[in-house]
Amino acid sequence: MNIQHDIQLQPYNSFKTKALAKLFAQPSTITELQEILSSYKTEKKLVIGSGCNLFFTRDFDGLIIKPEIHGIRVLEENADWVEIEAGAAEDWDNFVEFCVSRGYSGVENLSLIPGTVGAAPIQNIGAYGAEVKDVITYVKTVEASSGKIESFSNTACNFSYRNSIFKQTRKFVVTSSVFRLQKAFTYVEKYADLNLELRNNFHPSLSQVREAIIRIRTRKLPNHLELPNAGSFFKNPILSKPQKEKLLTLLPDAPIYNIGDNGFKTSAAYLIEKTGCKGKRKGNVGIYEGHALIVVNYGTENGEEILSFVQDIQNEVQCKFHIMLEPEVWIF
Repeated sequence: MNIQHDIQLQPYNSFKTKALAKLFAQPSTITELQEILSSYKTEKKLVIGSGCNLFFTRDFDGLIIKPEIHGIRVLEENADWVEIEAGAAEDWDNFVEFCVSRGYSGVENLSLIPGTVGAAPIQNIGAYGAEVKDVITYVKTVEASSGKIESFSNTACNFSYRNSIFKQTRKFVVTSSVFRLQKAFTYVEKYADLNLELRNNFHPSLSQVREAIIRIRTRKLPNHLELPNAGSFFKNPILSKPQKEKLLTLLPDAPIYNIGDNGFKTSAAYLIEKTGCKGKRKGNVGIYEGHALIVVNYGTENGEEILSFVQDIQNEVQCKFHIMLEPEVWIF
């Protein structure tokens, strides 16, 4: 086992905040992962991927595990579909490109989302009317406390909006995921921005849909390598019927989406814009001028400064619209 001590975590989070990890490990096999978990049973643990959805506000007094389990392979296929297993450390967008280039549909709407394959089911990543839960067959893990290998079916993953059993419990280390993708593709209009981008193409191919999404995301979102950020910072709020009605009295034009079971979703970006916070900057932290959901770091290495700014935005929305925005990003 290669265990490192007092490792600087700034390269391992896309906000580029500074913090030290007492212990740091990068297992490249499941056996190595099990050995590390067994040897450091009493240490507090945190599993990270590319760090695109988290940042640190203080040193981590425990063990950071960054799995380096790679590989993409076809497990099974027939005339209609293919099942592909991808290791947790595979770059997510590289995996999407791998699938699209072979004519396998189902993940194209998730193009250019930063992060790893391992993070995808934890967060149940989604974009442009699609979520990764729609194509996952099962997820392979190692239980952190016992080192036992355990697979979760799609149902057992307990997927919900930007959530899963892995995020809820934080008891499992994802080692790979299996996806069932289709060999046929027909574009279905689901998302206004994408429909507009493809307005002159009535029957876009799989690769044309991916290219359109990449163009949209490149225009709207800052590159985290150039302007540190963690993508969409807040979840879109889920409202009860009374909350929905109260919001509409304050903002009659608020976008409202019925999600069943008397639940409703609205837009966090819309609420932030209506507070006037889009483009706001405080010190070295701000809301990106091009998208109200993106918190950007203009130069701080202190995670507490980012957290303070985020709390200001939450308070603004809570005060004006009586809705508390919940971070999608993990804060440590």
